[in-house]
Amino acid sequence: MIAIDDKLVSEDLLRIHFVCDLNACKGACCVEGDIGAPLDADELPTLDAIYPEVMPYLSEGSKRAIAEQGTYVIDEDGHATTTLVQGKECAYVVFKDSKALCGIEMAWNDGKIAFPKPISCHLYPVRLKNMRIMEMEAINYDRWSICAPACKLGVSLKVPLYKFLKAPLTRKFGEAFYNKMSDLLEAYAASTSK
Repeated sequence: MIAIDDKLVSEDLLRIHFVCDLNACKGACCVEGDIGAPLDADELPTLDAIYPEVMPYLSEGSKRAIAEQGTYVIDEDGHATTTLVQGKECAYVVFKDSKALCGIEMAWNDGKIAFPKPISCHLYPVRLKNMRIMEMEAINYDRWSICAPACKLGVSLKVPLYKFLKAPLTRKFGEAFYNKMSDLLEAYAASTSK
């Protein structure tokens, strides 16, 4: 881990090469698992506000799930997550050409809303964890076998994870933090390659 301000950045952001390969994985990260995507507290009113613009993109099953459960749910640990359809895919998933796409992102791409998608989705495969004892936030790579094609593509294109995630990392932490992290990771890479 590399300490940057009040963050602990995993060296995996430098060592792991990654580029999403939707043709290979089919968007499995939006379908697999037993809970929805983690949500920040400030995203909850945003999901409520944007739902009328996102709803036309969604399937009838997704609309039903959201009508019954809400635009988000609180899990058994008290954390907010995206709603699921019958305990399976995220309610915001849109299936197109056998791929799971994000209805929120589609509405954003079409200029209907100013919110691209929940930050946890945008950052994936990075997950954030508050380290309460140290009063720091850890930025970690989440290893999941469904992302093997993305790792393979990242290696072939020579794209380290922190570069692939430049937009969401900048969105979450700001440009100054991203630039500082990038400089430190590159300096670390140079020092360890000698």
